[in-house]
Amino acid sequence: MGRWAPGARQRLVFAAVDLFTEQGYDATTVAQIAERAGVTKSTFFRHFPDKRELLVAGQEDMCRLLSDGIESAPAGAGAMTAVAAALENASTMMGPDNRDLAPRIKAAVSTSAELQERDALKSVSLAAAMTTALVARGVPEMTAHLAAELGVLAFKQGFARWSDGDRRDGRDLAELSLEALDELRVASRSLD
Repeated sequence: MGRWAPGARQRLVFAAVDLFTEQGYDATTVAQIAERAGVTKSTFFRHFPDKRELLVAGQEDMCRLLSDGIESAPAGAGAMTAVAAALENASTMMGPDNRDLAPRIKAAVSTSAELQERDALKSVSLAAAMTTALVARGVPEMTAHLAAELGVLAFKQGFARWSDGDRRDGRDLAELSLEALDELRVASRSLD
């Protein structure tokens, strides 16, 4: 494959997930990932600072989409309505490739403490992005934190249902995330 062939970033992610699955995260090198993807090591480093960042590719875009969704919620909307708008907006980023890749990424992450730590940091950054956007709308900080954390949990649950579920179900990621958010709202009302 030519050095400047399109889709290098996506090919790198797919190559890394394949190699992590085949030989483990720790045994996989950047050189192997680049070779499998058909690019040079320097191309790898133009896209990613290190191999662990491959599995959180798109995190900045996801944070931006969540923030934009909150910002675009109707004026006067409550915190959870704004979070729902964020989840709908962020769901637009996820396509069939994400759905197909998700179970393999989950398997790779489960085998590495370093990747589990990075995945947890991703959740923190998503919640922080939503918290900041909610506070900017005038939501009190504690309420914003709680709503953002519920939003991250709902997105994770919706994503798991979407990626692991029956493809014939017909429901998209946004619908499944909003369903999970509604379930969390009901569950939170039952807390003492």
